Amino acid sequence: MPSSERQRINAFLSAFARRQAAHTVDLPGGFAVYDDAFAHSRANNQVVIDTVVDPEALPAIAEEALRRLPHRRISVFDEEVGAACTEPLIRAGYIHASHLVMLHAGPVPVGGLAEEVDLDEIRIPLTRRWQGLLPDVDDDVVRHLVDRREARRRGADVVHFIGTRTDEGDVASWADLYLDPATGTAQIEDLITSEAHLRRGYADAVLTSALRLAVNEHCDTRFLTADATAGHATGTSAAVSPSSATCTASNAADSGTPRFTAGRRIFSDATTNDRWNS
Repeated sequence: MPSSERQRINAFLSAFARRQAAHTVDLPGGFAVYDDAFAHSRANNQVVIDTVVDPEALPAIAEEALRRLPHRRISVFDEEVGAACTEPLIRAGYIHASHLVMLHAGPVPVGGLAEEVDLDEIRIPLTRRWQGLLPDVDDDVVRHLVDRREARRRGADVVHFIGTRTDEGDVASWADLYLDPATGTAQIEDLITSEAHLRRGYADAVLTSALRLAVNEHCDTRFLTADATAGHATGTSAAVSPSSATCTASNAADSGTPRFTAGRRIFSDATTNDRWNS
């Protein structure tokens, strides 16, 4: 992936984190975001590092910023900075995971019958997914993880919630689509399929429709993030992965443009449940 696109994507992710936050505090190398309305959502209450920082100083910076919270989470957007910070944070008791940035670099596939859906339509299936993934947490945690989607409307100039329906009209798969037409950037995030409708093509239809909407808004940089260990699109559905027609790695037969690159590193306290580190 060209460095210019990496910079554009990192700038988009940084701006989104700031805009959706209820409150921010600038820090050396980045900023902290807070939202008491979703106190159990770690993505809404964390430290974001989006420029150069002293790796040895970062544990203390994060501790000061997050001291009133029961969890610790740090997102580092630049891969080189993240690599430099890994050892000091591990010594401080953090664990880490890497997320790939997956860039759509081919033609937009045909098909896709997804449509914009209301948050209330996905509230019940999303609640069920979180309850299945986190069976031991209380109702407030699940409610915050579901309802935090409301805050995402603030994150970008254009925010859509895209879903596909079953023949009975139920929403089977859905994702967020964030658009910044001014910079030509689009992110597809939290691609999720209801447990009862996995492996039936619903997720592919969501991705295809989201890509088409992004193209219609003249967004040439279209990306999603994926867990580097699992190889899946981020979100609460580990069973859904991008199709070969959308955002995948290139091979020698492709155009030669890499479609994925090492992306952000997320550091969290060692007691974190992997599925709750979001």
